[in-house]
Amino acid sequence: MKVFTVVGNRPQFIKAAPLSAALRAAKIDEVVLHTGQHWFHTLSQVFFDQLGVPTPRYRLDLKTSETEEMRPAIAARIREEEPDIVLVYGDTNSTVAGARAAGDASIPIAHVEAGLRSRDLEMPEEHNRIETDRLSWLLFCPDDRSRQILNAEGVLGRIYVVGDVMADASRIFAPVARAAFPVPYEPRSYVVATIHRQANVELPRLAAIVDALNTLDELVVFPVHPRTRSRMEEAALALGDHVRVIEPLSYLELASLASQARVVVTDSGGLQKEAYWYGVPCVTVRPSTEWVDTVAVGANVLVPADAALIAQAVHGATMPHNLPVLYGDGHASERIAQVLAATIPTR
Repeated sequence: MKVFTVVGNRPQFIKAAPLSAALRAAKIDEVVLHTGQHWFHTLSQVFFDQLGVPTPRYRLDLKTSETEEMRPAIAARIREEEPDIVLVYGDTNSTVAGARAAGDASIPIAHVEAGLRSRDLEMPEEHNRIETDRLSWLLFCPDDRSRQILNAEGVLGRIYVVGDVMADASRIFAPVARAAFPVPYEPRSYVVATIHRQANVELPRLAAIVDALNTLDELVVFPVHPRTRSRMEEAALALGDHVRVIEPLSYLELASLASQARVVVTDSGGLQKEAYWYGVPCVTVRPSTEWVDTVAVGANVLVPADAALIAQAVHGATMPHNLPVLYGDGHASERIAQVLAATIPTR
């Protein structure tokens, strides 16, 4: 059996790590293609170095996030490899480019993290999720809510509730991260901020977020995404002395830092869940989230890009007691490998 995996950005490298290990254990051959959507070392190669993701057989190195620029190159490699199935993750342009390319090559698609919806059609990611789910033959959902959404939408593929592969990654890598990358701050004495979504790195939203971080009266550690840094420099946005601006971190470095923070401020989908698993309250600078359960239980709060509201949410952020288990038990990867082994005939 041969699986052709398409990855292209930071969250996908993390999700691929535990699943690649599970595929190897199930004796499933995996060919990895890296689209090059994220190409900075700390957003790309470091994941293959640190997490054990198989070295990509194909590196497109296109240095673009444009779906239609990636699609033909991915399709050409799929046709060359003739896999049994193409595996895509999440909701990025690399995801939908891989799904379209698989369709071009007449190869079935498996979508990991299927059925998520933020109900915000202004987000490109929402369109990517919907299209990829409609194209996929196997749909691996993190929870029953996602299954219900897919059933309501009438998707034609086979639906499996397996849990979240990011829970697998957190279970495996968080202890490793804290041991390998000690934090130079007292645990629970600082805020971690990550901002990268397109809507939040444009004015006036970015200026409001910077103002919010400047008004906080505690240490803020801010690993700045290259796109965010560029926009801040263009707009001459300055941060206060209490905001430690650092380079983007590897997954393990960020896992160590975020898991020991007092609060996480982010617009990342993945980091919202990781904060929950770490037991750290989260302030999400977005109007909506696909991880609505974290909001429902009070561990995550959604705020607009408003300086006063962000600061207020950070000041009041606490983690509720007796939190339920959300998004699986940390063994989704093994379940996905079992489904693939049982569904696809060996060569």
